[in-house]
Amino acid sequence: MVRKLVAEFLGTAILVIVAVGAAVGGLKSGPDQSVLNIVGVALAFGLVLLALAYSIGGISGCHVNPAVTIAMMATRRQGIQEGIYFIIAQFLGALAGAGLLKYLVHSGLKDTTGALGSNSTATVGTAGSFITEVVLTFIFVGVILLVTKSENVGFAGLTIGLALAAVHLVGIPITGTSVNPARSFGPAILTGGSSLNELWVFIAAPLVGGLIAAAVIPWLASQKADA
Repeated sequence: MVRKLVAEFLGTAILVIVAVGAAVGGLKSGPDQSVLNIVGVALAFGLVLLALAYSIGGISGCHVNPAVTIAMMATRRQGIQEGIYFIIAQFLGALAGAGLLKYLVHSGLKDTTGALGSNSTATVGTAGSFITEVVLTFIFVGVILLVTKSENVGFAGLTIGLALAAVHLVGIPITGTSVNPARSFGPAILTGGSSLNELWVFIAAPLVGGLIAAAVIPWLASQKADA
């Protein structure tokens, strides 16, 4: 259990440092934002998750995301107690990763997001952001539930990494893309202000999306098997 929790803590911290760090250090905001910058950040999220999947996947399953863990609990692939410990480790890891990013910003790194990579409802409002995050998380977690049950599980890490990059391509211009409550938690806690006030959206919506995926995907997979 300890090894699993350390893996989830470190994995989530690395995800925040590398992927959110890519946004903090290289994503322009406002009218200067370019497609290239969005693609680069999306690839950072996808590639780091791909690497983590193949490095710590054999230890903890590489959830590094409470929405994934809650879906695993809901589908009975993981026990409730272990899942709760996973989620705590993920939130702490995200906070540690965001702490390092904040230190780098204080040391001279220019934060091009202006809020340590925090998510925002400014573009489409609270309702629009909530719906966006539910849908994108449903897609992402749904892919995970399907590919980790398929015969070609060896390619699961690649598929999951590509799925995360894809949802970021859609979500970055809208909310900054969360699909991961821990990823949103760390930067918002250390930024405060409106980021902290809006944090509930980026915790609740991905969890709802994960639970919907947990309800729909097993049914979908069973229908495919019966065909």
